[in-house]
Order: sequence, then C-alpha cells, then structure tokens
Amino acid sequence: MKHLTVKEKEKEAFEKMKNIFHFKNAMAAPKLEKIVLNVGTGTMIKKDKNKNDAIADRLAKITGQKSAFRGAKKSISSFKVRQGDPIGVVVTLRGARMYAFLEKLINVALPRTKDFRGINRKVVDNIGNLTIGIKEHTIFPETADEDIKDVFGLSITIVSTARGQKEGFAFYELLGMPFKKE
Repeated sequence: MKHLTVKEKEKEAFEKMKNIFHFKNAMAAPKLEKIVLNVGTGTMIKKDKNKNDAIADRLAKITGQKSAFRGAKKSISSFKVRQGDPIGVVVTLRGARMYAFLEKLINVALPRTKDFRGINRKVVDNIGNLTIGIKEHTIFPETADEDIKDVFGLSITIVSTARGQKEGFAFYELLGMPFKKE
C-alpha cells in the first residue's frame, strides 16, 4: 500500500466526509490552517540566562523555524515577574513546514512516546482545534542525543477550519492522528 502524505490525506478526507457532513464542494471541507508550539519557561530567565536561548534553539531544531519569545502581559510582584519579561517561547508553522511537522509528529514522535496508548478523544475542542501536551521534547529525533537534564514539555495546537468538535475529530482521524480506542 502506498504511503500518503498529510496533504494527500487532507484531500482524501473530503471524499470520505462529504456524505457524512453534507459538503457541497471541497472548499467546505476542513483544512489545516496552522500548528502552534508553545513552551512556557516561566521565570527561568532569572535563574539561568541561557535557559530560554537553549529552549528556543531546540525548538528551532525540532520545527525548522526560528522561535519567538513571549513576554509577560503585566507585572506580578508575588511571582517576581515584570511586564515584558520573557516567560515563553512560541513557534507558528504554516504551509510546507506545517505539513512536514505534522507528518513527523504522527509517524515518528508520538510512537516514540513512553507508554503511548493514543491521544485522548477529548482534546478536540468545540471549534475543531486539537491541543496536545508533550511531557518530554526528546521524543523528536532531532533532540534525542542531547542532555537529559534540560528536558522540557511543550503544547502543540493544530488549528483547522472545522466547524465543530465532531467534524474536527473526524477530520483528524482521517489525517491519521492516533486516538485512543474506546
């Protein structure tokens, strides 16, 4: 059997979903818009100045795109955070990099996760987006050989044009997302 890419699966999803959701043409079917990767670094910058740069560098290796720092929206004295202090790193993927990353996530990274039994079915929200949390960034092949002491987690949000939870879930299942069996 020929291995289909995510982009080909997206086109094939319309054919399978048009009878269920009554789509008139391919433009009505869900499509991927973007993938957003977030790492909350908190106040690590106070302890180690190079920690945020190391996380940004590793995220750039994983995604193939430079990451951006996100600053605190307001000052909170009890957390010793000032407005504008870097407290997170984010990467937004679109186009070819988005499809390549999703292919790598589904076929390489998730199967390497320790005790992986599938993604919970409740991770698709009411507007058709899927958000999963990864506890260790070392599941990606680009970072497997690095120090174990600097392991961080990240959240991955896959944004689609699906109009609801059922439509989004069916779309992600047709793309090959490994959901838990009920």
